Amino acid sequence: MKFTREEIAKALKLYVITDRSWLKEDETLLSVCEKVIQNGATFLQLREKELNAEETRKEAIELQKLCRSYKIPFVVNDSVEMEMDADGVHVGQSDIKDRDIRAILGPDKILGMTAKTVEQAVAAEKAGADYIGTGAVFGSTTKKDAKNLSIEELKKIAASVNIPVVAIGGINSENVSRLEGSGVNGAAVISGIFAAEDPAEKTSEMSRLTDIFCKK
Repeated sequence: MKFTREEIAKALKLYVITDRSWLKEDETLLSVCEKVIQNGATFLQLREKELNAEETRKEAIELQKLCRSYKIPFVVNDSVEMEMDADGVHVGQSDIKDRDIRAILGPDKILGMTAKTVEQAVAAEKAGADYIGTGAVFGSTTKKDAKNLSIEELKKIAASVNIPVVAIGGINSENVSRLEGSGVNGAAVISGIFAAEDPAEKTSEMSRLTDIFCKK
């Protein structure tokens, strides 16, 4: 399904990124994702660096069906040319070098780009991005080499573009309220949900907290 720019901006409120390393014995990625969507996740990204291309494709097909049934956007990290019917992709700076990702995807797919500076954010908007992911605002357990981005820098990035911005990096229920006033449209969460004892309950809590500050 095609999402409008306004729908994408609204969906960034609680942007959940998968991390299967936290799954318990009786869980599957699909089962946990369904619980978090039912409890307030508004956008889902499949990001599983340890899976091969075929495994990623299979997970993506299942998760896309799930997200479609709940009418929320679903994108796959980095997999620009993979044959699957995801709503779009999210790419980093290294993935866009010398490549026109928008031309590869076509006009109807969602294109998210990572941007850690004002210059990168402006370039991403010009390159056809529908939204920007920026951080790491509070460090990162996923990317060990991630550099912290101050709230002031986050504000500058959000103000520099006309497309929506989602903050990422170490965000959890204890620090997410610090994003209030930053101008972002939402929070991207990985371990803050997947590492929780009860991901569904934690998602519900995060949903209430992001309601307070998210840019409308």
